[in-house]
Amino acid sequence: MGDDNEPPTGQDRLTGEQFAMLFTFRRAMLQFMKWSEQRVRKAGLTPQQYLLLLAVRARVGDAPPSVGDVASELLIRPNSAIELVNRAESLGLVARRRDPHDQRVVRVLLTDKANELLDGLATAHLAELERAAETLSISEEFLATLSAKFLGTDTRTVP
Repeated sequence: MGDDNEPPTGQDRLTGEQFAMLFTFRRAMLQFMKWSEQRVRKAGLTPQQYLLLLAVRARVGDAPPSVGDVASELLIRPNSAIELVNRAESLGLVARRRDPHDQRVVRVLLTDKANELLDGLATAHLAELERAAETLSISEEFLATLSAKFLGTDTRTVP
């Protein structure tokens, strides 16, 4: 495909089949997101809180994410991340700890309560993703890789 600013040429035009594929994928994402929102709310979380828990749990590396890392991962402003972490902390879902190597940095850790909630929700979400993948003909290899990346993450916990 050409540059975003260039008008499409005959060779760049999408076929009806490609538009149908894009629509099918987009619709499946919308269905998944609606299903997810309902499931998450039923568990007593907002979608943003669930996303926060996922971001913290999925963190790769030696240290839990900082509040700035959370903002970056969730594509939100640092002030919004602080408020999200504040609300999650008041619900007993996360705890903050100063980085032992740099006291200016605040790390976000999941509590046992959050890990329990997340385990159940994530299992249900992966099962729903598998169902959606069948509809979209996504390979099992892709889903296995996705699952391994998620489930193989470090499970830092605070009591």
